[in-house]
Amino acid sequence: MKSIQELMQIKEKIENVAAERNKRGIATIAVHMGTCGIANGALNVLSAVEEELKLQKLTDKVAVIKSGCPGLCFDEPLVTVSIPGKASYIYRKVSPENAKKIVAQHIGNNQPVTEWLINAAGEKFEEINYLKYQKRIVLANCGFIDPEKIEEYIARDGYFALAKSIKEMQPADVIDIIKKSGLRGRGGAGFPTGMKWEFAYKQNNPQKYVLCNADEGDPGAFMDRSVLEGDPHSVLEAMAIAGYAIGSNQGYIYVRAEYPIAVERVGNAIKQAREMGLLGKNILGSDFSFDIDIRLGAGAFVCGEETALMTSVEGKRGEPRYRPPFPAIAGLWGKPTILNNVETYANIHHIILKGWEWFASMGTEKSKGTKVFALAGKINNTGLIEVPMGTTLRTILYEIGGGIQNGKKFKAAQTGGPSGGCISAENLDTPIDYDNLIAIGSMMGSGGLIVMDENTCMVDIARFFLEFTQDESCGKCPPCRIGTKRMLETLTRITEGKGKPEDLENLRTLAVTIKNASFCGLGQTSPNPVLSTMRYFMNEYEAHIHDRTCPSGICKSLLNYSIIKEKCTGCGVCSRNCPVGAISGKVKEPHVIDAEKCTKCGTCFDKCKFKAIVRQ
Repeated sequence: MKSIQELMQIKEKIENVAAERNKRGIATIAVHMGTCGIANGALNVLSAVEEELKLQKLTDKVAVIKSGCPGLCFDEPLVTVSIPGKASYIYRKVSPENAKKIVAQHIGNNQPVTEWLINAAGEKFEEINYLKYQKRIVLANCGFIDPEKIEEYIARDGYFALAKSIKEMQPADVIDIIKKSGLRGRGGAGFPTGMKWEFAYKQNNPQKYVLCNADEGDPGAFMDRSVLEGDPHSVLEAMAIAGYAIGSNQGYIYVRAEYPIAVERVGNAIKQAREMGLLGKNILGSDFSFDIDIRLGAGAFVCGEETALMTSVEGKRGEPRYRPPFPAIAGLWGKPTILNNVETYANIHHIILKGWEWFASMGTEKSKGTKVFALAGKINNTGLIEVPMGTTLRTILYEIGGGIQNGKKFKAAQTGGPSGGCISAENLDTPIDYDNLIAIGSMMGSGGLIVMDENTCMVDIARFFLEFTQDESCGKCPPCRIGTKRMLETLTRITEGKGKPEDLENLRTLAVTIKNASFCGLGQTSPNPVLSTMRYFMNEYEAHIHDRTCPSGICKSLLNYSIIKEKCTGCGVCSRNCPVGAISGKVKEPHVIDAEKCTKCGTCFDKCKFKAIVRQ
């Protein structure tokens, strides 16, 4: 591709095809094929759709596309049916049998199958409750295009931001727009993106690099994966723009090998972009050349740290490096390098085309734009959301997330993964942005948001996250290698009922030491879950230590189960379900629990309908 005119021709061709489909009344069935959909059976649903179309002799009246995840992971597999001149309908939890009925009834007889519909008649996709509080920029194309067809991305103005940058702007102009937009890095502490690019731009070096961090190691995080699966070209285009801005001719996407679908689709997107001349030599007939390759990560959490990632790309053990010099001066192979994550790059296309003023009009004073979160845990609507910066946690949990599962009370939400902290109920109405999260003891991180209900033990949660970071420590510096191990030992002792009053002060001292003395961000932020839970849930720590009880009934070593004779009907449900045979008794007579045999699994407590079993 040698010019913008050729890009325009492709866009017009796709638009003409769509117009011709509408004119001929050709419907579209989109089967959403992200990891979440495929894991729930979307491949079988796709096969059922294609088989039924053949059976009903409708193949010439319907176009079937495979799109990414639209974010409603809790309702996968999803199928969207669009008939020209009518509203699009989204179907939830579609089985192969349901898919056949949808084809026969909706396509064949023009009658939507109401029992599986997400949206009501005439209700647009963006108007459903899960989406009406969102603002989709990063996720604008996810679920709406076939990620394996570059033409569909181009039809939605894809690569026009790259064309505009190369043909109409100087590198310094591109950087100026990104700086004025207020875009901050979406992968960690939120460093200003434009400032990072400017540092690299000013380096007088013939070889520079552009990196994308798609490693995404936080438990419960799947934002980057979904974007790469649903809209890979948005990242490639942004990396090319970044390459033009700083004077680089080579980029690398560092993606974890555990994301096979994302890896496949990114590889396919790179191949297509090369074939069209949008990557490689003399892009769009200009003097600018830029290419991208993939590097696979082996799942080491520490490689989310920028210098450790670069060391891994170089083929060495992933360990952090001393800074300064910072990567913008001496990064990959000692050359000036910029590194941003997937979500950060996915904003670039929109900022270039719509202007920095448009982007800066959203969000808060110091946190512009939107933020993508992966909702997980004890929430009804698990999935991917994108909201303006400054949206409160209450809106996210109750308006978008549909509230806490099983009518339980909200207790806490972990943001920022193992490096973040817990937000308590008292902070439900705090506007979420970079600075506010830090002020309440957490951090934005990449966007994982794990919801916990009233039955969650916060001491055990702190132990879980510290166990993760301790295991993922590269071991290079003693504060992280040894300090986190000592903290984990202390937390484990507390959850086992062996805690001492002095453990609380020891935990604080260790936490401060590790934060101040650790070599990289992994160690520096590892105490955050402990400090935040001690800040908001100290009563639970004290109950574990002083009363030898776990208020949430999670820590098995602190639990005792017994049967209240007056309430026991002798129905035998508890004894039949006990996995170790620890409960005995005659029918219609009170039963008893053998404390020595009991493994404290809680099955009897959950199964008893008469509330005759107590947990202490």
